Amino acid sequence: MLRNYSNSRTLGDNIRLGTLTAFTAGTINIASLLIFLSFTSNVTGHYAILAAEISKGNWTQVAVVGGWIFLFFFGSFLSNLIVISFNKRSKYFAHAMPIVLEILCLLFVGIYGQFYYQKTLEETEYLVALMLFATGLQNGLTASISNFSVKTTHLTGTTTDLGILFSMFTQKKFRKNGELVGRAKLLMSIMLAYVCGAVFSGLTYYYLEFRVFYLICLCLLVVIGYDAYKIHLRHFNTRYRYSRIYKKPTLVAFLYDKIHGIPQRKTKRKLAFDD
Repeated sequence: MLRNYSNSRTLGDNIRLGTLTAFTAGTINIASLLIFLSFTSNVTGHYAILAAEISKGNWTQVAVVGGWIFLFFFGSFLSNLIVISFNKRSKYFAHAMPIVLEILCLLFVGIYGQFYYQKTLEETEYLVALMLFATGLQNGLTASISNFSVKTTHLTGTTTDLGILFSMFTQKKFRKNGELVGRAKLLMSIMLAYVCGAVFSGLTYYYLEFRVFYLICLCLLVVIGYDAYKIHLRHFNTRYRYSRIYKKPTLVAFLYDKIHGIPQRKTKRKLAFDD
């Protein structure tokens, strides 16, 4: 999900990334709505509030809402900055770091809310700001590494794109277009995952309250852990294969043989360079 970049990504990579991150975005949005009475996975409504507060001349609230919008923007900015700065050194590190920062932000919200939150207006404003920064990080990452194909913190563009695609599918020539069909599958998976995350958050919040943020962090750890597992498994198989080819026993090969057993062959294989 995180290793591949831009055009080298497959449809499966984008669907896995999109569904997991959309699920967390839906969970975050409904949790923030129930706790703080504010949406935090997008800033569309906040722009409307900003305009309303400007028209009223309420400059204190203009500063607060403007700060929320800026933090969402800054989250996306920082996420892509990390990707383009560290991508050549390690794609996995560059793509995982924004998720790690998001986890730290959400953990802080969960811990502070569970043990210290006094339901004051100032606390609410700061926590909403932190959550907007976290979702900005997530949206910037998914858009950056997928060449803008995956955006998971809001569904406005997703719903628009699906409407366009479904209108195209009324004609047979478009239904046979594999790229358009794949795009529709991706958008549908993001939409369904977002709704499932929102429903899950609504059902579990009354039992878990702020502890729901711990479950969100667990979902994000799955995103990071999936690629870490794939990378280590690939390195394990590569080192084992080299040890067998060059007949140099290693600890990895020894453990592999202990787990899977040594395959029995009727005739010994002869490699080209053995001669």
